[in-house]
Amino acid sequence: MAQTEGKVTWLTQEAYGRLKAELDHLAGPGRIEISKKIELAREEGDLRENGGYHAAKEEQGKQEARIRQLQALLENAQVGQAPPDDGVVEPGMLVTARVGETTITFLLGPREISAGQYPVYSEASPLGAAILGKRAGQSAVYHTPAGKDVTVAVLEATPFSG
Repeated sequence: MAQTEGKVTWLTQEAYGRLKAELDHLAGPGRIEISKKIELAREEGDLRENGGYHAAKEEQGKQEARIRQLQALLENAQVGQAPPDDGVVEPGMLVTARVGETTITFLLGPREISAGQYPVYSEASPLGAAILGKRAGQSAVYHTPAGKDVTVAVLEATPFSG
């Protein structure tokens, strides 16, 4: 998930702790582990034809990208404080909505918060963007990636308590 500079992301304390632990592992022991893999593969000989070396370097690149993503997310996190219980749809809210003919309950926010029993929709997704700022009883229309228009009616929006 791309983070915008200065964008605040709401996270539960549990989600913050889990993401911080992941960052600490990747930036510490994870870097040491990948460096060892690269060094072992380098010792196998010609780097141009060394699949293990190239795979380890690719893994290192993905790991460094994840470290940068986690750092940006955690730097801009609002932790533990749910949004106000004012019924307005915003990140950190548990939303019940009628999407087309189906009623769904989901958490609005970044996927990293992983709400367990509830699916998570980003506020930047077509559905999330359509209902952002809406209240119970209000509707909106959004376009699916397939180009179809879908009506969504907000039934309820309450702060997610984890």
